[in-house]
Amino acid sequence: MTELATMDFHPQPQAGEARPWAFPAPERGSLDNGLTVLRCHRPGQQVVAVEVLLDAPLEAEPAGLDGVATIMARAFSEGTDKHSAEEFAAELERCGATLDAHADHPGVRLSLEVPASRLPKALGLLADALRAPAFADSEVERLVRNRLDEIPHELANPSRRAAKELSKELFPASSRMSRPRQGTEETVAGIDSAAVRAFHEKHVRPATATAVVVGDLTGVDLDQLLGDTLGAWTGSSAEPRPVPPVVADDTGRVVIVDRPGAVQTQLLIGRVGPDRHDRVWPAQVLGTYCLGGTLTSRLDRVLREEKGYTYGVRSFGQVLRSAPDGTGAAMLAISGSVDTPNTGPALDDLWKVLRTLAAEGLTDAERDVAVQNLVGVAPLKYETAAAVAGTLADQVEQHLPDHYQADLYRQLAATGTVEATAAVVNAFPVDRLVTVLVGDASQIKAPVEALGIGEVTVVSAE
Repeated sequence: MTELATMDFHPQPQAGEARPWAFPAPERGSLDNGLTVLRCHRPGQQVVAVEVLLDAPLEAEPAGLDGVATIMARAFSEGTDKHSAEEFAAELERCGATLDAHADHPGVRLSLEVPASRLPKALGLLADALRAPAFADSEVERLVRNRLDEIPHELANPSRRAAKELSKELFPASSRMSRPRQGTEETVAGIDSAAVRAFHEKHVRPATATAVVVGDLTGVDLDQLLGDTLGAWTGSSAEPRPVPPVVADDTGRVVIVDRPGAVQTQLLIGRVGPDRHDRVWPAQVLGTYCLGGTLTSRLDRVLREEKGYTYGVRSFGQVLRSAPDGTGAAMLAISGSVDTPNTGPALDDLWKVLRTLAAEGLTDAERDVAVQNLVGVAPLKYETAAAVAGTLADQVEQHLPDHYQADLYRQLAATGTVEATAAVVNAFPVDRLVTVLVGDASQIKAPVEALGIGEVTVVSAE
């Protein structure tokens, strides 16, 4: 009889003691030219991230020139007084750097990432782009043509088309928020290099700008470096601009953007709610996550797992413009797509989910999972310098204190089920939602009308 071989097992590894984590706190200062600077030393982050925020909001665009902020943002990397567009791109590449820029309602933001060893050179290029962009006629004309080529593709994209229609429905025509962020064919076609230069001269100056620098700054004399680069950027001071309050109409109604023959219906359901300065924000974030923030949320559980109407439905809150005086706002929305024949049943079930939530509330288990997912993954979310810099820039852009994100995680962990329920029910009241459907009106109009969720209007997709 043979003996069975025995195996020696290594001891099972034991989890170490959890290390406390908090969102990193920046140091705040300024340069002689008035530029506000936030810095955050992150040991080991050899790719440094720099964010520059410019007080050049979309509402400051001249009448009839929607999109000029976007063209200006794109033109920053198209040459300076020292380098042509090709030379500027080559210099960035030699640094191993990337430079992106975009315009949104709060302003224009430039994002630079570069190895720490090449930071001086890259900051010099960034400073040149801000200080003396070329805005060459030929380059601006090319950017305008590129933007005009993009617009038909955006209109053909159901989710982009739905977002455009929802903005048009929610906000008055006089509000910049009612119109596409990057302009329309008519407004973009009227943009030239003179318009871009004028917008830059009027709104781009260090006194109203902020630079955020995050990464491993070991051995870097950042004060000297910033003084030699961004410190050479000059401009006049400016009085704070009055910010008009956000006005929106969330009367319950349905707008169908007709796409004959569409096999799916893109849905976007939204309204305007409080921004991050409101005390309800943490509870609203938690409740909205329980409603539709992940695969295990209520909306997915019903519409995807039980009924098979969709590949996924999400709910979210997106800050449009934030202000301490209560004039800011966030878009609260539910988005997804369903097959055309089930558009009516899917919307019916979605409204049932909202009504059940209002009647019965969230469960403690749902709340606990949401807190774990939102708070527990934060250290992983902010492993890169770019992620930290982006959030710090968001805080500046939204006029929030530097400790806001750290406070938010503590508030999320302390928010109870009852608070989260009240916040999400108030965020998505069943009778105050504007519903946009991009799909085949001949097939979905009658079933949607039968639901009684609001007056139904059909518009052309063009």
